Amino acid sequence: MSSDMSAIELLKLGDRGRTKPFLNLYWPHLMGICFGIGSGCAINFGTRRPLMSGIQKHVLGVAGWMALLTYVQKKRDEYLAEKNAVLIHYVELHPDDFPVPERKKIGDILEPWIPIR
Repeated sequence: MSSDMSAIELLKLGDRGRTKPFLNLYWPHLMGICFGIGSGCAINFGTRRPLMSGIQKHVLGVAGWMALLTYVQKKRDEYLAEKNAVLIHYVELHPDDFPVPERKKIGDILEPWIPIR
């Protein structure tokens, strides 16, 4: 895909009209459920009890893992937002290092194929 916009215009577009994919929105919840139930089953297996006994272990495991993974996701989002702000600031200070690329057709980029005989 080609664009006629400069680097700073592309960076300032932001999330206009875009939504995060389903898994990016809900991965802490899904993984928290899987890890929470799995850790409850692992504890029960280690203590030689029926795997699904003691529902409180599973509930606490799900709540703990979900809280931890949500915290990790928020910290990751903060880190990426800061990184993006630094990149935008650099591009604003040095616009001559980021010229608008020249548009080319695919036919101009690829060489014609000539079979060897």
